[in-house]
Amino acid sequence: MIAAVSSPWLNALPPFLVASAVCIAAVPVSMWLARRTGAMAEPDEDRHLHPRPTPRLGGIAMFAGFAVAIAIFGSSIAYQWQILAVTGAITIAMAVDDILDLNWLSKLAIEVGVGVFTVLVGITITTIAIPGGLTPSVWDLGLLAAPVTVVWLVGMQVSVNLLDGADGVAAGVIAIVAAVCLLAAINRIETLNDVQSGVVILSGAVMGCCLGFLIFNLPPARVFMGDSGSHFLGIALGVITILGVAKVVVGLSILVPLIALGLPIGDTAFAIVRRTLAGRNPAAPDAGHLHHRLRAVGMNPVETALTFYLVTGILGCLALTIYGHRRIIDVALGLLVVALVVLVWRNRRRVPRLPFVAVEETEVQVDGRRALPTHIHHRGEAD
Repeated sequence: MIAAVSSPWLNALPPFLVASAVCIAAVPVSMWLARRTGAMAEPDEDRHLHPRPTPRLGGIAMFAGFAVAIAIFGSSIAYQWQILAVTGAITIAMAVDDILDLNWLSKLAIEVGVGVFTVLVGITITTIAIPGGLTPSVWDLGLLAAPVTVVWLVGMQVSVNLLDGADGVAAGVIAIVAAVCLLAAINRIETLNDVQSGVVILSGAVMGCCLGFLIFNLPPARVFMGDSGSHFLGIALGVITILGVAKVVVGLSILVPLIALGLPIGDTAFAIVRRTLAGRNPAAPDAGHLHHRLRAVGMNPVETALTFYLVTGILGCLALTIYGHRRIIDVALGLLVVALVVLVWRNRRRVPRLPFVAVEETEVQVDGRRALPTHIHHRGEAD
C-alpha cells in the first residue's frame, strides 16, 4: 500500500499494458469486420487522400482494449460501469455511422444523446473554480450542470473527430493529452483509491488503446479509427476531465485539459469560422484543417504527425505547471520547443517532395482557402 501511494503512476501500468495488448489483437478483427460491412474509407480527389480503400472500424478495437482494462482494473474507479456504458454506446452508434455514412444532423443527435446519457448516469460538471484573491471562488452550477456537461462532451467529440484527419495524428495527440491528465491527477491524489486514483487508471487505459492502435495507424495507415474511434476517444477524454476537474476544487484546474487540447480545439473553432465566413454549413467537411495545410507546405505524413505531437506536448507541459509540476516540466518544455524548431527548420530548408499522386491538372477550390491543384494528394486519414 505504501508503494502504491508513493508511486501512484504504477497504477496506470497494468491497464496501459492490457489495453494495448487487447487493442493490438482486436485491430485485425475490426479490419475484417469493416471489409465485410463495407465500412471502408474510399480515396477521392478532395479530402480523402489515402491511395487505397482502408478499413475504418478501428474504434471498435480501441474500445475493446479500454473496456477490458477498465473491467479488470477499474474497481476503484468512480462510475466504473457507467463509464463503460457511455463509451460503449458512442462506439456502437458511431460504428453504424462508419458503415452507413449518416448525415451530420444524425451524428449531432447521437453526440448530444450520449452527452445526455452521461449526465443521466451521474457524471456531471457540478462546480467551476474561478481564480481570485487568496483562494479561488467556487461556482456551483446548479441547474446549469447538465447543459454545461453536455456541451463539454459534445465539444470533446467534435474536436477529436476533426483532429482525425491524418495518419497517426488523433491517436497520438489523445495519448499525450491522457498522459497530461494522468500527471495532473497524480499531483492531486490525497488517499489511496480516491477519485484521482481512478483518473490515473482511466488515463492509462486510454493511453494504452491509443498506442496499441498506432501500430496500425502510423503512416502509411493500414486502418483508420473512423467516427467510432474519434467519438469514443472524445467521450473517454471528456469523462476523464470531468472526474479530474469537477471533483477537485483547484483554481484554473479547468485549464489543464483546455490547454492540452488547445490544438484540436483551436482547429475546430477555426474550421467553424472559416466555413461560416465562406457561407457554408459549419458542419460541412473541407480540406482546410491544419493537417491539410501542413501537408500543402511540404511536410510528409510522419513530420505532420510529429508536429502535432510536439505542439500538444508543449501545451501539455504548460498546462501541468498549474498542478505544481515545475522542474521536470521546464526541462521537457525546453526539449520539445527545440525539437519543434528543428523540425520546422529542416522542412523549410529542403525542397518540398510530397508523396503526391499525379492526376489530371485541374483545380479544387476549398472554401476558406486558396485553390489547390488536384495533384496535391497525401495519404492522410479520412476526416
